[in-house]
Amino acid sequence: MSHSTAFPLVIESEEGESLAERVRAGRGPLRASLLEHGALLLRGFSVPDVAAFDAVVRGLSGDPLTYTERSSPRSAIQGQVYTSTDYPPNEEIFLHNENSYQRSWPMALYFYCVQPPTTLGATSLAGTRDVLARLDDSVREEFVQRGWRVVRNFRPGIGLTWQHVFNIDDRAAVETYCAENGIEAEWLPGDGLRTTAVRQAVHRHPVSGEEVWFNHAAFFHLTTLDAEIREGLLELFDEPDLPTNTYFGDGAAIPDDVIEHVRDCYRAATVRFDYREHDVLVIDNMLTSHGREPFTGPRKIAVAMAEPFQP
Repeated sequence: MSHSTAFPLVIESEEGESLAERVRAGRGPLRASLLEHGALLLRGFSVPDVAAFDAVVRGLSGDPLTYTERSSPRSAIQGQVYTSTDYPPNEEIFLHNENSYQRSWPMALYFYCVQPPTTLGATSLAGTRDVLARLDDSVREEFVQRGWRVVRNFRPGIGLTWQHVFNIDDRAAVETYCAENGIEAEWLPGDGLRTTAVRQAVHRHPVSGEEVWFNHAAFFHLTTLDAEIREGLLELFDEPDLPTNTYFGDGAAIPDDVIEHVRDCYRAATVRFDYREHDVLVIDNMLTSHGREPFTGPRKIAVAMAEPFQP
């Protein structure tokens, strides 16, 4: 299946019609466009508030999902609509596919611009079909054969706690969750927890059948962090104890030049746009990776996830 070059596909309303109404009237064509292009930017429609945004999500995708097995700080705005990641505005968030480190993930992501930033602050996008096509054959093949592994360490007072990540206070319940979701759990002294999960790096899209580069291997890799943060972490922790790091599936290190090549492929495939008030961005989470530029000014973006998929 070939995909069209318009990315994201911009669908504009001249008259400021209700987006929820447009979705009700034309759900089929919108879904088909999302599958073809991987991302839709719905602009100029009336989406006056978060409740109207929630209605759009439900109209296109059904009930939004609760954010589980968290990797970033967010807060709920209303129901299952959340703030975008609460990271400092001067930091870039590298491209990734939501929850690709989990056994199941949302197929659809929604972003709603409540208030645009003053400068930059785009939700940067890169098509996973495009990233995969740009990878050296040898790199791609190695990841296909070996998979990738994510190791996360949770400790009180450093980053997110395991209680917050799993939304569970009970150790036995965490162990059950991990066992059911292909995660190895190891308790550490001082109420710490280390989790290890091995996942595929390349997947097939369940509807289009296309191969996609779908993983957090670059995002969670130590070398993707800002140099100052990276050096600070290495002063505090031995490598196995870092809050997050990635490896090949068999536990071997991913060479720095390999992960740098992967990041280069993401960057080469990246597109951006400036948010306008009440824009709604819809992405197919397996066809499109997303990140966030640094920004100045207020920038309020609401997000929702929908359509849980378990391969």
